[in-house]
Amino acid sequence: IGSGWFERDYDEYSYEFGTAGSRLRDLKAALPVIEERWAKLNPPPTRKLPILIGGGGEKVTLRIVAEHADIWHWFPDSTAALAHKLEVLRGHCADVGRDPAEIEVSVGVHPHRLGKDLAYADGHYDLGARQVTLGLGGPTFDLAPLQPWLDWRDEKNA
Repeated sequence: IGSGWFERDYDEYSYEFGTAGSRLRDLKAALPVIEERWAKLNPPPTRKLPILIGGGGEKVTLRIVAEHADIWHWFPDSTAALAHKLEVLRGHCADVGRDPAEIEVSVGVHPHRLGKDLAYADGHYDLGARQVTLGLGGPTFDLAPLQPWLDWRDEKNA
């Protein structure tokens, strides 16, 4: 879940797109309501429904992550950038009294990195990222660049 970024999605449902700030405020207001409704489901879920929040905004988004997320997803362009955002997230977790280890780290890899720079992935892994999504572009999909990443994943999971 996120605050939304694709205006066409809003247009499709006749929602006001607003601004990035207004969408973040809406997300912050909606998450407690969503969590409260999940707690009342009958029958209840068979497990805790995880909340994945995407985004890297340091003042608001990462604060919302600290308050609500089970998984945080972002598209770092460097290991240093990820390390910085994780430090900010740890600060927010300290402010809200949450152990940052409770939040799984997920990173997205841009298509231009596929098959080229696995040291980049190693750096993210060393910082705790355990989920990786790979962007393939489109509308046609060349899956050949995935093989080095699959090999990397298999080596990490051996």
